[in-house]
Amino acid sequence: MNLKSILNLALVFTILFSCGNENSKKIEGAMAYNETAEFDFFVEQFADVKVLRYEVPGWDVLTLNEQKLVYYLTQAGLAGRDIMWDQNYKHNLKIRKELEHVYTNYSGDKSSEDWKAFEIYLKRVWFSNGIHHHYSNDKLKPEFSADYLKMLLTETNTDLDSDILEILFNEVDTKKVNQGKGVDNASLSAVNFYGPDVTNEDVANYYKTKTSPNPEKPLAFGINSQLVKENGEVKERIYKSGGLYGEAIDEIIKWLELAKGVAENEAQANALGLLIDYYKTGDLQTWDDYNVAWTNATEGNVDYINGFVEVYNDPLGYTGSYEMIVQINDFDMSQKMKVLSDNAQWFEDNSTLIEAHKKENVVGVTYKVVNVAGEAGDASPSTPIGVNLPNSSWIRAAVGSKSVSLGNIINASNKASSAGRTKEFVHDEEEFKNHEQYGELADKLETALHEVIGHASGQLNPGVPETKETLKNYASTLEEGRADLVALYYMYHPKLQELGLVDDWEAVGRASYDAYIRNGLLVQLVRLNLGDDVEEAHMRNRQWISAWVFEKGQKENIIEKVTKEGKTYYNINDYAKLRDLFGQLLREAQRIKSEGDYAAVEALVEGYGVKVDQAIHTEVLERNKQYKSAPYTGYVNPILVAEKDDSGEIVSIKITQPKTFAEQMLNYSDQYNFLPDVN
Repeated sequence: MNLKSILNLALVFTILFSCGNENSKKIEGAMAYNETAEFDFFVEQFADVKVLRYEVPGWDVLTLNEQKLVYYLTQAGLAGRDIMWDQNYKHNLKIRKELEHVYTNYSGDKSSEDWKAFEIYLKRVWFSNGIHHHYSNDKLKPEFSADYLKMLLTETNTDLDSDILEILFNEVDTKKVNQGKGVDNASLSAVNFYGPDVTNEDVANYYKTKTSPNPEKPLAFGINSQLVKENGEVKERIYKSGGLYGEAIDEIIKWLELAKGVAENEAQANALGLLIDYYKTGDLQTWDDYNVAWTNATEGNVDYINGFVEVYNDPLGYTGSYEMIVQINDFDMSQKMKVLSDNAQWFEDNSTLIEAHKKENVVGVTYKVVNVAGEAGDASPSTPIGVNLPNSSWIRAAVGSKSVSLGNIINASNKASSAGRTKEFVHDEEEFKNHEQYGELADKLETALHEVIGHASGQLNPGVPETKETLKNYASTLEEGRADLVALYYMYHPKLQELGLVDDWEAVGRASYDAYIRNGLLVQLVRLNLGDDVEEAHMRNRQWISAWVFEKGQKENIIEKVTKEGKTYYNINDYAKLRDLFGQLLREAQRIKSEGDYAAVEALVEGYGVKVDQAIHTEVLERNKQYKSAPYTGYVNPILVAEKDDSGEIVSIKITQPKTFAEQMLNYSDQYNFLPDVN
């Protein structure tokens, strides 16, 4: 199983382990792109979010046909944007439509605190692709009253059903994804992958009836469907042309066909053809055939991710969320980082895994640094910084995978970040100076090791099903933690210097370990409300790893908990021994995955990754109050403007930038609105 590193870009240094045409003319409502001018990354900040822009280096290096390919792929992705909204919650599209109607039509007092609160609430809904927080999964709480909203609806002649309006303020559907232990996760999650009467037992029983033609190549049952009950019988509604979300999928197909017509090579065109066939039929064998073809299509300057991909939003790990990322190769950085994929077998052979759990032949691991040209669905506005696909274990073992690091996204976050929060939580000046010198490099290497080596490492025991079946609601956090542990184990290793990736492997390794422990035990708590458990898969894995090694190393004081002037810090006293602990936990994490040991993963995650020390949490939140920078970061996307001649042929494509977050969101709702309110 692969998984993308969905990470807080505002805290990228502490949380990770880890062009334009000069003659572009001014486009109304956007800023023309000019790489010679100083780029303005910052858009705005509200609630717990800041919104940035990102540059698109390398645009002018592309041929016109390659630019057309990027344009068509981006349009295809945006065409499916509303699918993600509806997947997140069944009322999201109706709520967004009516809130936007209020926003654009209200002519009353816009200086009041209530109106400002309404604006912030709408922006939070836009950012999260719905009414549940993009990271915590909690329902967003309006800071205005229901009576005020009713007044706005009346003043603007906006029709929002009273029962839906009440949901914004009551305790119904409070959790988009409920990963709780001992509860019915399907029925208690507001995410729209399951009908209202579908239970965990229903899901398990339904998929037990599904068998793959070739058991050694299991199909991704559930990846592109919603399960509902009709007259007591569980049925699938397939995402496809003519099926669920068919109106938007037909638009996706239209743009993908145009993209296929300007493909860079035959392999790329064949993959696009299979993706089109998959969208037309919803056939899971075609989905696997597409993923094999896409994985093998490694030549060219343009690549993309499009489909129902990651299963984080499904509490039971079956259904994929819609997403799109269009990528341009970063020619210089990809060559530098290719060395990791070239040495993937060495890392596998020298890991701490049980011999039976190691792959004899790590195949097809390709790693590139890319620059994003557009994103949609689950990847926008909150974006990953690294992606490793496909998710199918058998494809990864037999064919390989693609790993990418989103270089321009990382760069934008770095340019807009501040060192203040880091300085508050480092143990001493020596640690901070090492972070300043090596933190950025450590982040990049950790991301690369996590994606290229981590997700490609290890294998299941013969006959053990996919982790979504064996580890269930803990599958995602176990997989992300396992990939983190691979990266951590090698971040403090001279091999990195031998390969020419660093000039001081010990200093880079110390920066990596300091940041991981600092974040896992302290800094990431700024994302939680006091009293909350840790719910999100990546946050859980950072905590269970950090808490486990802290506990196991106490006898030798490997990591020391220090209190200075009433503030808590964690100081690593022995980096080599900490590496050994990471190696031990890596071995166990892979064993759990390889054997499908549900009892062990439950004990690991629940014992170390869920509960929060309330005294520490209170302290962290108090220390964090001094920093105005929001803990979460997202992005507006550049606007690709196709200029045509009299015959309608595209003659050039310009890049512009949106001025505001609201401008882009309203524009998207207007241009890419292909689904009904209820699906």
